[in-house]
Amino acid sequence: MDALVSPLLHGWRGIRPPHAWAATEAEVEAITALAWARGATRLAIGSGRADGDLTTVRAIATWWEALGGEIASTLTWPETAASWLRQATRFTAANPDLWIMTGSPVGWAQMTRRLLWSTNWRPTRTILTAALSERKALDLVGLVNLNGITGVTESGGAWQIENEVITAPYVRT
Repeated sequence: MDALVSPLLHGWRGIRPPHAWAATEAEVEAITALAWARGATRLAIGSGRADGDLTTVRAIATWWEALGGEIASTLTWPETAASWLRQATRFTAANPDLWIMTGSPVGWAQMTRRLLWSTNWRPTRTILTAALSERKALDLVGLVNLNGITGVTESGGAWQIENEVITAPYVRT
């Protein structure tokens, strides 16, 4: 992993602003199917604080619980913070089978950098929504730091980072 000296990002211009949409039904179905396929029963869901993020969290939690799964915790993080340490510690405290993450790219990247730096969070136990499936968003953290992370597309397709390579059907740039 590249040395991360701070979760705070500088020079992130060109990344689109926080999204305002909620996950599609296909995304929610794909996330829950991937989680079940991995043998998960307990999920922790983390997100930014935009309305679309909160709607996505509710949709995933409702779908997951309807299937018989447990939501170990939900957590929101701010777009800007002094360090994201409090949020990162709370997000990992429940020790779920998998973490689900959504939000704006910059807020997510800074939270993820803090998770990598200060907690037991691991990309291999994480699924991202389509809101975070842009290469520019992933590059804010660095593919080398996200080995094993999985994401879904708006249409329900899945992708994964393996050895700094994004596997198909990744199509967003």
